[in-house]
Amino acid sequence: MSDIKTKVQGLDPNIRARNVKELAASTGNIYEALAIITRRAKMLSIDLKHELHQKLDEFAVSSDTIEEIHENKEQIEISKFYERLPNPVLIAMNEYNEGELHHRYGRDENDDRGNVKSNTRF
Repeated sequence: MSDIKTKVQGLDPNIRARNVKELAASTGNIYEALAIITRRAKMLSIDLKHELHQKLDEFAVSSDTIEEIHENKEQIEISKFYERLPNPVLIAMNEYNEGELHHRYGRDENDDRGNVKSNTRF
């Protein structure tokens, strides 16, 4: 995960217009392209959230009183770092545009009608 954080440091966190025809070029269908990007964005979101919680749990202090709140400068800096990261959708969109996301179609062994399902690898 650390490679993703270092890779996206220079990524523009602002939303901008995209060329729909370019997005659909690799799949032939804009909806498939968006489904691939969405699936990757969900994975990134879960991974980043899990990693942030792990880092913040290191600073957790168990206390019997609810009124006690400990502020830790390192904890605040970690939170700010994750807040400054681009949105997972923007990261996934960048990976898709750079050709870093690969998808394939396969047949589901349980489906005797031969329906095709999409599998995305990252």
